[in-house]
Amino acid sequence: MAMAMAPAVVSGERLVVFLFVARVALAAPAQLAAPLAVLAAAALAVELAVDGSASASSSPLRRFRTRPGASSGILLGATTLPSVMLSRLIQLYRVLLADPNGREEYAYLEMQYWAVSVSCLGMLSFFVWHLRQSPSNGNSIASKYGLLLIILYPLAYLFHLLLKTDGGLLVMSNLVYLLCHGVAAVILIQHILEKFPSCSSFGEAILVSSGLVLYCGDMLAHTLSKMEFSVSSEAFIRAPGTRSEIGTVIQGVLLGLFLLPLLYKSSLQVLAYCRKLESQRTQTVEECTQKRIDCGVFYVSLLVALLLLVPSWTRLIQGFEVHPFVWVFNYIFTDSRERLALCAYWIFVIYVSIRRFYSISKQSKTERILLRKYYHLVAVLIFSPAVIFQPDFLDLAFGAAFAVFLILEMVRVWEIYPLGHIVHQFMSAFTDHRDSEILIVSHFSLLLGCALPKWMSSGFNDRPLTPFAGILSLGIGDTMASMIGYKYGVLRWSKTGKKTIEGTAAGITSVLAACSILLSLLASSGYILSQHWISLLVAVTLSGLLEAYTAQLDNAFIPLVFYSLLCL
Repeated sequence: MAMAMAPAVVSGERLVVFLFVARVALAAPAQLAAPLAVLAAAALAVELAVDGSASASSSPLRRFRTRPGASSGILLGATTLPSVMLSRLIQLYRVLLADPNGREEYAYLEMQYWAVSVSCLGMLSFFVWHLRQSPSNGNSIASKYGLLLIILYPLAYLFHLLLKTDGGLLVMSNLVYLLCHGVAAVILIQHILEKFPSCSSFGEAILVSSGLVLYCGDMLAHTLSKMEFSVSSEAFIRAPGTRSEIGTVIQGVLLGLFLLPLLYKSSLQVLAYCRKLESQRTQTVEECTQKRIDCGVFYVSLLVALLLLVPSWTRLIQGFEVHPFVWVFNYIFTDSRERLALCAYWIFVIYVSIRRFYSISKQSKTERILLRKYYHLVAVLIFSPAVIFQPDFLDLAFGAAFAVFLILEMVRVWEIYPLGHIVHQFMSAFTDHRDSEILIVSHFSLLLGCALPKWMSSGFNDRPLTPFAGILSLGIGDTMASMIGYKYGVLRWSKTGKKTIEGTAAGITSVLAACSILLSLLASSGYILSQHWISLLVAVTLSGLLEAYTAQLDNAFIPLVFYSLLCL
C-alpha cells in the first residue's frame, strides 16, 4: 500500500518546494522555522486531500473551476510568501547585530511574517472545511492530518507570543490583528474563485489572496499608526515611522485603485435604485443610455479615487503638501537628466517592441512560447539599466506601470466606452494559454515578477543580487530555458511534461553567468559583496528546477522563490 501511494505523494514540484522550504527554515531561528515547517506539512496534507478528491463527482471543491492544465499547487502557494517574509527577517537580523536601532522594523516584519502565515493557514482551513462537507473526502487520512496540523499551528504561535510578551492588551491586539488577516484571506479567496472561474489554480489564488491581504494590512497598520488613539496606545502593533516618499505614493495610488471597484459598483447600485423611483421610461431608451451612464460613473469614480482619496491618504501618512501626481512630476523633471533620458529610452524600447511584436502576433508562423520569451528579453532591456543607475526611480516606474495595467484591465473587463473594446482587441494579441476570457494576467505576472523583488529590496540590503531576482530569473533564466529547450531539448523531465533537461541546464547556466557579470560590475563600482557562491548556486539551481517542474504561473512564483533564497 505504501509503495502504491508513493508516486502520488512524491512529485517533482513537491520535492523542489520541500528543498526550498528546508533551505529557508534551516537558516532561521528555531522559534520561527518550526511554524513554517508545520505550515508546509499542513499544506502538503491539504494538497494531497484536494488532489485525491479531484476525480470524485461529489467533491464540494468542484464548484470552483480552476485554470485548465494546472495542478492544485496548494503547497507552493501556501509556503511561498511565508518563506519570503522569513528570509527577509533573516536578512534584517544580520544588521541588528551591528545596529540595534532596527528593532522596531524587525518586530513589525516579524508580525507580517505571522500575518501572512495565518492568512495561508486560514485558506487551508477553507479547503479542509469544503472537503469535510463530503463524508468520503472529509474522512480521508490526508484531510485529517491537515486538520490536525492546522489546529496545531495557532497553538504554536500563542506559545511563541506568550514567551515574548508579558501578556495583556498587546497579546489580544496581536491575536485580533492576525485573526483579521485570516478571515480577510478566506473571504478574498472565495471571491476570487467564484467571480473569476478558470483564471487561476488554487495555489495561485492563495498567493494572490495572501499578498493582497498582507499589502492592505500594511496600509491599515500605517494608517492607524498615524492616528492619535493608536500612537498613544502601546497595545497596538506599530508600523515603522521611516517610510520613503516613493513607497507612500505607490501605496496611495494602489489604495485608490483597489477602492475603485467598490466605489464604482456602489454608485451603479445607487443609480439603479434611483431609476426605479423615477417616472416611467421606455425600455429602449434605458438600453441605449445604460452604457453611457455606466461609463460616466466609472470615470467619475476614477477621478474621485485619484484626486481625492489618494492625496488624502498620502497627506496623512507622509504629510504631503502637494498632490502626489504633482510630486511625481517634480521628481521626474527636477535635478535629474538621467531620469528624463531613462524615460526617453523606455518610450523608444516599448514603442519599437510593441510595433514589432504586435505584427508578429498577428501571424501564425511564430510559436507563442517564443513570442512570450521575447517579452522577457524586452523586460531585461527596460529594467536592467534602471536598477543600476536609477533604482528609486525604477520603484516609481514599476508602481506607475502597475497602476496603468490595473486601470486598463478594469476598462477592458467592464467594457467601458470608448476604450473597452479597443483595449480588449489589443491585449488579446499578447495572450497565452494561462489567460482566460475574463482576466488577462500574463502582463501582470511579468511586471510584478520583476517589480516585487526590487520593491522588497528597498532599504537595508546586504545581498546585491536581490533587486535583480525577477530580471535574472524571468528575463534570462526562464527565457533561455524555454528557447534552448524548445529548439534543442530532447530529454524531458517527465513523460507528460514539455520541459527538458537541456533547457533547465541552459537556464541555470545563463543565470549563473549573468550573476557573475553583475557581481563583477558591482564590485568595480565599490559595492562590498557578501553573497556566498554556494548559496548563490543553491538559489539558482532550486529556482531553475522549480521552473522545470511547476505547472503554476511561473512568472509569479519563480522570482519570489529566487529572491527568498538570495536573501539567505
